[in-house]
Amino acid sequence: MWKILSYLQKNLIWTIPAMMIVGLLYGRFLDASPLKGSIIPLTFLMVYPMMVNLQIDKVFSREGQRCQLVTQIINFAIIPFVAFFLGRWFFPGQPMVVLGLLLAALLPTSGMTITWTGFAGGDINAAIKMTVIGLVAGSIATPFYAKWLMGTVIEIPLLDVFKQIILIVFVPMVLGYLTQKWLIRRYGQEAYQRDLKKKFPMLSTAGVLGIVFVAMALKSGSILGNPGMLLGYLAPLVLLYLINFLLSTVVGKLYFPRGEAIALVYGTVMRNLSIALAIAMTVFRDKGAEIAIIIAMAYIVQVQAAAWYVRLTDRLFGKAPETA
Repeated sequence: MWKILSYLQKNLIWTIPAMMIVGLLYGRFLDASPLKGSIIPLTFLMVYPMMVNLQIDKVFSREGQRCQLVTQIINFAIIPFVAFFLGRWFFPGQPMVVLGLLLAALLPTSGMTITWTGFAGGDINAAIKMTVIGLVAGSIATPFYAKWLMGTVIEIPLLDVFKQIILIVFVPMVLGYLTQKWLIRRYGQEAYQRDLKKKFPMLSTAGVLGIVFVAMALKSGSILGNPGMLLGYLAPLVLLYLINFLLSTVVGKLYFPRGEAIALVYGTVMRNLSIALAIAMTVFRDKGAEIAIIIAMAYIVQVQAAAWYVRLTDRLFGKAPETA
């Protein structure tokens, strides 16, 4: 099982489109309505394992505060508005799709922020701090941004959003933290780091693929009636990530040393699409699948863009200094 999950996780650029196709076929030939009952379990499977490896203790260190501040300015004062205006420009008259793009932009950082920062030779501690701060701040800010920017065209159930965020972010965060401490106490730090830690993101990937499958199955009728809509979602997503990469690269290169600059890029560009999917599917219920489709498409763009950026890192920021 772990080999299969590992393969699925390492090949998201292919496994997510494959699951989208399977979901479409399921919805085309079978009744997808019973799948609604799987949304909550799949959401928990997607979010809880991701929280187990979260290193909350790192937030309280005082290192790199300037980099953390600039990261959050980009995350909350710039990128959500870029996403909102791109959504309004590309999808006039489709407020649920605009909301999906906005949700993707409002929840910065994921476990992949730390992973890609490590691949590129960046500052891991800065990336860990960005991940925790971005997740907490994004979860608190999302209902207010959604109400402020979309409240005139969509009824945003503010209280419901907060309740669901508590259930799908903060409860799993507490459970994940307790699980991490128990595992370390039970098996030791070395065994946790070597064997156990790497298994949790694989479980989260299974939840992501399950949610994508359900969203596509529930919306298969409208998608198959207009297959060009999926391609139409790619242009604003590619533009959003391109703007984000360019902005973060310029700011990082001008104002921070190599390690922090790389962490800043991945701390602003990588979005927590799992949480965005969870909010879409649990808060907006029947309309959630429509919102979730563009978020699912964002996985494809995000993974591919992050991988290509690693290849460009040395050219953009210079080679990492050799350690003795």
